[in-house]
Formats: sequence, structure tokens, C-alpha cells
Amino acid sequence: MSKAEKTKEFIIAKAAPLFNKKGYAGTSMSDIMKATGLAKGGLYGNFESKDEIAALAFEYSYNLLKEDIGNKVRLKKTGVEKLQTIFQYYKNYTVAPSIEGGCPLLNTAVDADDAYPFLKKKARAALQEMLGSLQHILKRGIEEGSFRNDLNVKKEAELIFAQIEGGIMMAKVLDEVTVLNRLLDSLKHRMETEYMNQP
Repeated sequence: MSKAEKTKEFIIAKAAPLFNKKGYAGTSMSDIMKATGLAKGGLYGNFESKDEIAALAFEYSYNLLKEDIGNKVRLKKTGVEKLQTIFQYYKNYTVAPSIEGGCPLLNTAVDADDAYPFLKKKARAALQEMLGSLQHILKRGIEEGSFRNDLNVKKEAELIFAQIEGGIMMAKVLDEVTVLNRLLDSLKHRMETEYMNQP
């Protein structure tokens, strides 16, 4: 890796938690300068704009999340175990997030909305990837004979993701992690009672 590439990576690593916690509008170039110890010329010498830094910072945070949860899920063999691992991963997430600032996908999706189309595009791609991964796990459970053949994997993946992300949002706003944990427990119960092939 060249010196320029290392500098770029350093800036993104320092900027990512700022954008994830404070959002696009709340993060200034001065904040990034302070976090990196670089002058404005040092930032603009590596990036064209704040937009470019924000987009790469989201990718950085999202990839950390994806790698962290992916490493845990890959250790499990069955679709059932993989889904249980996801539910366990998000337990107490708002008080002990794996990524500084919480879930980058939720934060960026709310922050971007219609105000920052370039961020919304990044969040949309990440959301589609997450939903695809959940569908893949559900299909695996069906192929293994654990989950019902008639399970609508698209619908259930959307429900699982919406309940987890909605739970994170509610727990953060209410400062009550038990809200999230109850929703995760209800997802686990749904899996055990509605997904499983009954003997």
C-alpha cells in the first residue's frame, strides 16, 4: 500500500465514527481535521469533497459491521444456527454496539433519506445485500429440511430486518435496550413456532 493510500485509509477510519454518530450535516471538515490531525489541504489533497469522504466512511463502517456479524455467522453450519446467531448478535446492541455510533445502515438511511441521494444510494445497496443474506440463510434452512418449504423467504427476510432495525431505533430513542431484546426474543419465537418443520 502506498503512502497516499495509507493516508486515505487513515482519514476514512477516523472520519467513519464521526459520520456514524453525528450524521452528514453534523460532521464538519473541521471535525475531520481535528480527528485526523491534518490540515484542510491534507484532506482535500486526498479527497475531492466531504461527499466523497462521507460515502467512503459509510462503506468503511458498513464493512466493519458486515465482517463482524459475518465472521460469527460463518462459524455456524445450519440455517437455524445462523439465524439464531444473528438474533444473539443484536442483543443489547444499543448499549454495546460492535461499531462506534451504532448501526451504520440505520444511521445513514435515516440521515440520508431524500437530502443526500449519494448516501441513500449506498444505504440502498447495503440494505439489499443484508436482505439477500437473510434470504440465503432462510433458503438454506429450507434445503436442510429445518424450515417449511412454503416459507416466503423474501417476506420473512424483510420482517426480520425491519424488526431488528426498528428495535434498535426504538431502544435508542427510549434509552431502553429491553425493547430491542424483546423484539429479538419474539423473532426467535417466530422462527421456532412458524418456520420450523413440525415432527
